[in-house]
Amino acid sequence: MVDHARARKLAERIKVLVAEALEKTVKDPDLGFVTITDVRVTPDLQHASIYFTVFGSDEDKKRSGEIIERNRGRIRGEVGRQLSIRLTPTIEFIADEIPETAAHMNDLLAQAKARDAEVARLAAEAAYAGEENPYKEPKSHDEDEDED
Repeated sequence: MVDHARARKLAERIKVLVAEALEKTVKDPDLGFVTITDVRVTPDLQHASIYFTVFGSDEDKKRSGEIIERNRGRIRGEVGRQLSIRLTPTIEFIADEIPETAAHMNDLLAQAKARDAEVARLAAEAAYAGEENPYKEPKSHDEDEDED
């Protein structure tokens, strides 16, 4: 039987434990400022996908990802000792791309806002190419009487 609520609770606990393990167990000075953003556990509690971000340049992100991957077994062991379940789930670290995507979306929205402002400014300064009303109006009765 699958218990999604238990998987969510376990994911939250793993998130805290992995963050603590990175701080206490991994003693590499090259490890950057790592944030665990999300953990997803399969409903059978056998596998955990851990999403992380690293503050810094692309080189810092790559180096920190390699350090985390090298220490994956130690982190899993630390998580297994702290969890009160029979089997420790396998863990997989995935670099979270959401912050970069969100920053890119913000840039695109700023560009769209600037373009909208430019179009509004041009529309406010615009003048008609011809007459104000380019359509022919039907003759009124006053005009008909003037012609006779």
